Amino acid sequence: MSGSVLVIGGGGREHAIVRQLARSPQRPVIHAAPGNPGTAALARNVTLDPADPAAIVRYCQDQGIDLVIVGPEEPLIAGLADHLRHGGIPVFGPGALGARLEGDKEFAKEVLHAAGVPTPRYQAFSTTDSALSHLDTMDLPVVVKACGAAQGKGVAVCATREEAETFVRDCLDEQRFGASGLRILLEECVRGPELSVLIVTDGQDYCLLAPSRDHKRIGEGDTGPNTGGMGAFAPVTLPAELHAEIDARVVLPVLAELRRRDIPYRGVLYAGLMLTATGPQVLEFNCRFGDPETQVVLPLLRGDLLELCAATAAGELGAYLEHFPAGDGDPAEWAGAGLSEWRRHCVVVVGAADGYPGRCLSGRAIELPNDRGGAWIIQAGTRQAEGGLVSAGGRVLGAVGLADDLEGARRQAYDLLGGVHFEGLTYRRDIAARKD
Repeated sequence: MSGSVLVIGGGGREHAIVRQLARSPQRPVIHAAPGNPGTAALARNVTLDPADPAAIVRYCQDQGIDLVIVGPEEPLIAGLADHLRHGGIPVFGPGALGARLEGDKEFAKEVLHAAGVPTPRYQAFSTTDSALSHLDTMDLPVVVKACGAAQGKGVAVCATREEAETFVRDCLDEQRFGASGLRILLEECVRGPELSVLIVTDGQDYCLLAPSRDHKRIGEGDTGPNTGGMGAFAPVTLPAELHAEIDARVVLPVLAELRRRDIPYRGVLYAGLMLTATGPQVLEFNCRFGDPETQVVLPLLRGDLLELCAATAAGELGAYLEHFPAGDGDPAEWAGAGLSEWRRHCVVVVGAADGYPGRCLSGRAIELPNDRGGAWIIQAGTRQAEGGLVSAGGRVLGAVGLADDLEGARRQAYDLLGGVHFEGLTYRRDIAARKD
């Protein structure tokens, strides 16, 4: 396809999507709503509220938009994709039924159990007293999760009962996460390396993009509270047998269960896995591209992101994938391996504002270095003020490095980040330092 595409959202993920779309040989006209100063260099930023589906549908119809890609989870959970499809507009993103996998963690657990997919044991609670009573029966550490979507911050791995009780009360009594935290999960803590797997599916056919690893904790050595993500790298090297196991034990059963429930799904299903000693277990589902995983997975695409999303939205993914057979050196058991470049490596390091993931400084002037061939800046929490670019969020930007080896990609990212300046800049110095 060619023509016009609208990207919904205004964060780092959306800047990365716009950047990749701009590399399409079809040279589409790109719109971003609302976008950010980074997308403005490549797309037409438009003042549209992602929470106003009627206005978005009207805009698409007036502007002749050929495809919509929805970045954030909130509009998907609220049913934006359903409104667009009803208006005759192709959209890459699931409807409200599919997006419930992210919007309701208890529902996601029910789907996993019905599909026979390994996942940590859990119990759900709506009252503090019942949650604390059950907490006394659990081994430590324990994981406490807000059932609703909370931008990656509604999860706490608690080493002591006191920490767990505090987070339970934060959710249920203090309503720290609003409606998202009025029901919680108490979950057993499983151990192992984490893995992010982005499954692109049109409901029938599917492919897996290059596996990546996020670094969620604010502090080096994976210490401190969870964040939306402080950095990521791709691809993650996995044993060949694990490729097949993820496909057989996770991907195929979940997609089959969605079909059994008559839940249509066209877009990305993000599976957050823990690679335990007994095999992969699903920690969570997201209904959209991950952030910051998108920043490192999309630069490894061999294909055209625009065509991939358009084929998925049209229910024609299988035909598109025929153009990308696995080549020599590609993992044979990884569905859609031919779509990704396995001989290159990508790293993103997030530059955050002081105080993140809590209250943090904003409105601080930002100085950015020029992008290089193998390194570039992805803007996230930024805005354009009279005096220039300023910070406007917790995760302000990401420095991305691309190279033929992981260490080279790390070096590219950190060297570029060294040229970024704003008051309160904070970042981890160990992103992608370990491969295991």
